Amino acid sequence: MDLGSAFYEIAALLALASVAGLAAVLLRQPLIVAFIIVGLLAGPNLLGITRSVEHVDLLADIGIALLLFLVGLKLDLDLVRTLGKVALATGLGQVAFTSIVGFVICLALGLDMIEAAYVSVALTFSSTIIIVKLLSDKREIDALHGRIALGFLIVQDIAVVVAMMALSAIGVGAAAEGSGIAVLQTLGSAAAAILGIALFMRFAAQPLLGMLARVPELLTTFAIAWAVLLAALGDWSGIGMELGGLLGGVSLASTTYREAVASRLSSLRDFLLLFFFIGLGTHLDLSILGAQIEASIVLSLFVLIGNPLIVLAIMGWLGYRKRTGFLAGLTVAQISEFSLIFMAMGVSLGHVGPEMMALVTLVGLVTIGLSTYMIVYSQPLYAMLEPVLWPFERRIAHRESADDSPDEGRPHDVILFGLGRYGLRIARGLRDANITVLGVDFNPEAVQAAAAEGFPAIYGDAADPEFPTTLPLGRASWIITGMPPHYAGPTHLDARTALVRALRDCGYRGRIAVTSDRADLTERLEREGADLVLNPLSDAADRAVERIAAAMADRNA
Repeated sequence: MDLGSAFYEIAALLALASVAGLAAVLLRQPLIVAFIIVGLLAGPNLLGITRSVEHVDLLADIGIALLLFLVGLKLDLDLVRTLGKVALATGLGQVAFTSIVGFVICLALGLDMIEAAYVSVALTFSSTIIIVKLLSDKREIDALHGRIALGFLIVQDIAVVVAMMALSAIGVGAAAEGSGIAVLQTLGSAAAAILGIALFMRFAAQPLLGMLARVPELLTTFAIAWAVLLAALGDWSGIGMELGGLLGGVSLASTTYREAVASRLSSLRDFLLLFFFIGLGTHLDLSILGAQIEASIVLSLFVLIGNPLIVLAIMGWLGYRKRTGFLAGLTVAQISEFSLIFMAMGVSLGHVGPEMMALVTLVGLVTIGLSTYMIVYSQPLYAMLEPVLWPFERRIAHRESADDSPDEGRPHDVILFGLGRYGLRIARGLRDANITVLGVDFNPEAVQAAAAEGFPAIYGDAADPEFPTTLPLGRASWIITGMPPHYAGPTHLDARTALVRALRDCGYRGRIAVTSDRADLTERLEREGADLVLNPLSDAADRAVERIAAAMADRNA
């Protein structure tokens, strides 16, 4: 039966992807490279595993909707307004340089005007997913070049939004075959969608998510449904599935539950994007790939060398040391998954042919593969090139001591999980001792109560292994849990144990204090990396004994 055949195909693809993914990990390569190769292997040119292409395409569409939803989720207007000058200058400068110079190079390679425009725009996007993963593995997220890189990656995300919106508008005109009425109808749909999203953000987003967040699983279900629903409405109304997904994310970006939603959906996004990359590889014709090798080499060298150099030049002009500019510049030495999605949209609209898709895919494989090693071995690479980088540094690098990096938010000495009575009591005591505290709780009412007392507080689930990566860990000397027993998932793993493990796995090297009233759990927490285990009952009893003994001594005296 067809259903059974599709099931067996998906099972075979997942098995093949797991093997290829393991090989990629051993070679220190991003999984994107492995998954595209899986698509080539499984396609009709080689193994012929993929036959039910429509099922793979459906999963790929959902993955793209979630990816763009998460991009929109990061575009909080307050965050955009607080981007540092270096992020704006570097991000906009790199996008302008790559698109303009890339366009000229593409014309010189024999591409026509439309093909050159598509390819040059595709070359401007860098992969936030890959860069964050590599910088986290190297524990450089909180380094100056890491913070600057994250800032101009946000600028690139904004460029992605603009490019997708422009492409959607172009697609409307093409589909309407010049019909002005159809274009006006779609523009009206877009205006209505933006107005509806604005009203939802203003009046409904925060209270609605507050109710859903009482059950974290329901919050996750709603976020997935919202992303796919907005993407479907966008496709139905004519503004495009991609723009619909983006608007869905933007509609939740200003809520206090943004980071919790993003962390919970990231793994599902990565899983579903697997099918996009597999489908991409499946549709590639090996004969077309062979014809694009020379052009892909030229464009790959342009991305690998030109993009880092323009970032290095801009940051040197702004007054940063050449080492900081070099390390930040390496993060844009590759194209991203958005480049491939952008080209896929162009192919679907009939603006470019599959040979351009093959060209950009080859550039992606080369630049992602090589830039990964460039970032992993950035320090030795800098030591080798440092003597020739002197033109990219002012005599006095005044910005190194200036506070002009992307906004980091207020630093906190302690991050406190659990804002119940016990946790709030700890927070008050620490505040009395002039210790700054950032509170975290998965109960929206507890977050509101803490905020009412003047404590910075955010919504988050300690049992979510992705959530700690969203916190300002580099500036916190202690992580403290004041939460009661909380068991998550089918294995009933204690959330405190999961949190300690996740903190150590993501590179946190500060001190961790955890509450526990069980001896067996205390031993497990210490094995996972907890530095201090607090027992509220015994600690309270010990304190009570001290007070009683002191009172008796005073009376006897």
